[in-house]
Amino acid sequence: MGMFSVSAVIMIAGSRGSYALAGAVTATGLAATAVVAPFTARLVDRFGQARVAVPATALAVLGSLALVLCVHYDAPAWTLFAAYAATATTPNTGGMSRARWAHLHRGDPAALHTANSFEQAADELCFMLGPVLAATLCGALFPEAGTLVGAVLLMSGVLVFAAQRATEPPVTSRTRTVASPLRTPGMPALLAVFLATGAVFGALEVVSIAHAGGAILALQAAGSCAAGLVYGSLRPARNVRLRLLLCLAAMTALMSLPLLAAAGSASLPVLAACLLVAGAATAPTMVTGMTLVQRSTRPEQLNEGMTLAVTALLGGIAAGAATGGWLAEHAGTATGYAAPMAAAALALVIAGAGTAGRASRAG
Repeated sequence: MGMFSVSAVIMIAGSRGSYALAGAVTATGLAATAVVAPFTARLVDRFGQARVAVPATALAVLGSLALVLCVHYDAPAWTLFAAYAATATTPNTGGMSRARWAHLHRGDPAALHTANSFEQAADELCFMLGPVLAATLCGALFPEAGTLVGAVLLMSGVLVFAAQRATEPPVTSRTRTVASPLRTPGMPALLAVFLATGAVFGALEVVSIAHAGGAILALQAAGSCAAGLVYGSLRPARNVRLRLLLCLAAMTALMSLPLLAAAGSASLPVLAACLLVAGAATAPTMVTGMTLVQRSTRPEQLNEGMTLAVTALLGGIAAGAATGGWLAEHAGTATGYAAPMAAAALALVIAGAGTAGRASRAG
């Protein structure tokens, strides 16, 4: 999954000569996923992970293959948007995996924290290797190679995941209509935080590709992976909301480093080091945010609740990718690096307002 966005940007920008178009196409696909994913998750909660994930993945893979054909045969630009939007049925495997950890470690917050941190570190490892593999395949073989290999890996990976029936949470029968997790107090504000955080990732990805190529994104993911492993080994503070504020404050501060490096025309190794350090706030922020989602969601709606969080994240990535692509093309990549820092600051403000609102209601 870590290969698709970078592969699409490289493939479309190389074919059509426009990072703005590439960013807009990937943003459209992510926005479509943001709309479709909660319905897919609701089916997963109702019928089980294995029964839903495999056919949903098959449909998404067909969308990826359609995108390859449209690019290869120089189809009209609108077909690129339609094809990439068809990948929206990709199931939230990260959410399903976290639902399994929550089921296995129910009643043990410390073990669940460690498991969530490991899961985030594993995610970051995939998103560290994915862009490198995608950029290498697209450059060494042909522009469509990254998307093709990614499609094969996605389908085979979901088949292997779905086959692990021993850890799959049981489907909880519903005897009454349950309100959407969106109605849970505090959830809308938390989703807004995920939306702004996603914009950090989307803008940083497209601007970095435009500035130095896709491989450099591995440094940001490497920093996040290392931070996730360290974070999982620590005993976290009991106040999860305060912990989220501290993580977002650190992310805002660290996202200024790539901006300063690019604005100062620093060398590529300096920018790479800045991305490595900037990534250190990513995993702790995501782990803490997902912990809040798990605590706010009913057990029988866990996949839906976490998918709503990922949906908000993807919506933010879409907005960030489109904004970052536009800034990189029209104002330069140095200016483009201001977008992720501004988005991180917005997430901090939203989280602070949400925490203050809960405190005032409690008082």
